[in-house]
Amino acid sequence: MSIDIKLHKNDLPDELELGNVIAVDGEFMGLNVKRDPLCLIQISSGNSDAHIVQLDRSSYNAPNLVKILSNQSITKIFHFGRADIAHIKHYLNTDTNNILDTKIASKLARSYSDNHSLKTLIKEFINIDISKQFQNSDFGGELTTAQLKYCANDVIYLHKIHDELKKILIRENRIELYNNCLKFLKTRVELDLALFRDDIWSH
Repeated sequence: MSIDIKLHKNDLPDELELGNVIAVDGEFMGLNVKRDPLCLIQISSGNSDAHIVQLDRSSYNAPNLVKILSNQSITKIFHFGRADIAHIKHYLNTDTNNILDTKIASKLARSYSDNHSLKTLIKEFINIDISKQFQNSDFGGELTTAQLKYCANDVIYLHKIHDELKKILIRENRIELYNNCLKFLKTRVELDLALFRDDIWSH
C-alpha cells in the first residue's frame, strides 16, 4: 500500500482538510509526561495519508493542531490514547475531545486474546505484519525516512481497526461498556497528571 506522508514543521497548514474522523498518535521522549517532551503528532484522515507535525518545543505554538484536537465535532481515534492525551494536555495546553480508542476497544472486544498491541491488531484485521523497530528511537531530532514510515503506520490503519472492533463490541453486547470507558478516559488522564497512576478502585 502506498502511503502519502507529509512532514510539517511546528503546525498543520492553514488550508488542510482532514474530515470529521481522524486517527491521531504522538511521539515523546519517554512516558514520564513532565520529564519527557512531546515531539510529534501524526494524523491520518483514513485515506492512506499521514500528516506528521514536528512541534516547536521552545513554544509549542500550534494553533491549527490545537483547534482540531479540541474540536468536539471531529472524532479522534487513538491507540492507547491515555499517554497521548496526557502529553497533549501538558504541552499543548488543550483538552482532546471526542475520543475513540482501539486499545480499550480491543481489551473489551478481544477477550479471546491477551495481546492488544497495535502490531497485533494490524496483523489480525489488516493482515499486514508491520515493523516496530523504531518504537524506541529518538524522535527529538532530525527524522529519518524509516522513522516517518513508522509514525505513519501508527495512524493509517486505525480507522479500519476501530470499525472491525466496533462490530465485535456490538455483536457481544459490550458497546455500551466501551462508550462508558471512553467517558472516563479524560478523568484517567487527569489522575495521571495528578500523579495518581495506581488503580484507585483496588483495595
